[in-house]
Amino acid sequence: MSCLMPCCVSLTCGLCTSVASSISRRSARIAYCGLFGISLIVSWVLREYAAPILEKLPWIVTTASHSAEWYQTEAVLRVSLGNFLFFAILAVIMIGVKDQNDNRDLLHHGGWVAKVAIWVLFVVLMFFMPDGVITVYGVLSKFGAGLFLLVQVIILLDATHSWNDAWVAKDEQKWYMALLSVSGTCYIGAFTLSGLLFFWFNPSGHQCGLNIFFIVITIILSFAFALIALHPQVNGSLLPASVMSVYCAYLCYTTLSCEPRGYECNSLHDSAAASTSTLVLGLITTVFSVIYSAVRAGSSTTFLSAPSSPTSTGGKNPLLGKDEEMEGGGKKEMVEGGGAVSYSYTFFHLIFALASMYSAMLLSGWTHPSANSDYIDVGWTSVWVKACTQWVTAALYIWTLVAPLVFPDREFY
Repeated sequence: MSCLMPCCVSLTCGLCTSVASSISRRSARIAYCGLFGISLIVSWVLREYAAPILEKLPWIVTTASHSAEWYQTEAVLRVSLGNFLFFAILAVIMIGVKDQNDNRDLLHHGGWVAKVAIWVLFVVLMFFMPDGVITVYGVLSKFGAGLFLLVQVIILLDATHSWNDAWVAKDEQKWYMALLSVSGTCYIGAFTLSGLLFFWFNPSGHQCGLNIFFIVITIILSFAFALIALHPQVNGSLLPASVMSVYCAYLCYTTLSCEPRGYECNSLHDSAAASTSTLVLGLITTVFSVIYSAVRAGSSTTFLSAPSSPTSTGGKNPLLGKDEEMEGGGKKEMVEGGGAVSYSYTFFHLIFALASMYSAMLLSGWTHPSANSDYIDVGWTSVWVKACTQWVTAALYIWTLVAPLVFPDREFY
């Protein structure tokens, strides 16, 4: 057991080094996403098995006695801090890179053996940091994770509006029918899931007013999205409204599923949904969500700009940026000199840095882990974080619809 942590880091370093060159020849973004995914796996492995090692380290052990869950949180936060510093430093270095002739462009796309070695060094060094540094990082990570959730919502809004614009711009009957079909399917899914939530999280014989409140709010938001989007004075569309309804229903499910396993209104406490296989599936889903958010934010040319009108003829931007289309066609990513860069390197790395904080909060229960260490992201802190995320998502979407009415003199598309 005492050799577990060095062996884990060593194997990770060897694996990353052996594949770094071949990955970077295809896409730098794929390599960064792979490195981030590996960091999540390392965090999870150390969370499960590194506690006995950390208990023996004198600079981590203090005079107070700590539970096993405390050491699990320490392991997750230390890996996350190393990952955060790696991407944050890259974000600072890449400030102002606008042209591919900049030497820092080569640093972003190449030198993978050195970058992997530096990443491993950062992660290892974090296990020699005193408790105070990690405690401060844990507090800051809550704010960074909240910011990442906000960015994730904006990315989803940008993607849904771009999707709608791309299909509307085709101006053909079959694409309008496709929009209607997808919208109807999404709304059916949203209301079906909401109905199932009443069955799963409102068992008979119990007073589950809080759960009913969450579910009813979700249903009201779904109707509100459609009514506002289809209002004659609002230049909206049903597709983004339906997608946001499904997403809010999903957030409601994650909110309720995070309730403590002993809570009488949570039917998952005695079901197979809390099994190891489900936890693995949930972590994999989280990995894909985080990686997609980082890639989308780094490559979107319209990110953080107001979405174009669903009926605008000028909004012909594809769902993916031009550089992503080139990758899909097998072309190399910006290998020829000259020309402007196709996305912001600084913002790309910043998203990964914030995602490192979010993943740490997810695996540590927002630094308030469950008494049962077998459960990930369970507890009342997680419940309210997810609930607030749903409300912020709804507020942001409604704002994109009513902003042109509130500020008629501003150009939003």
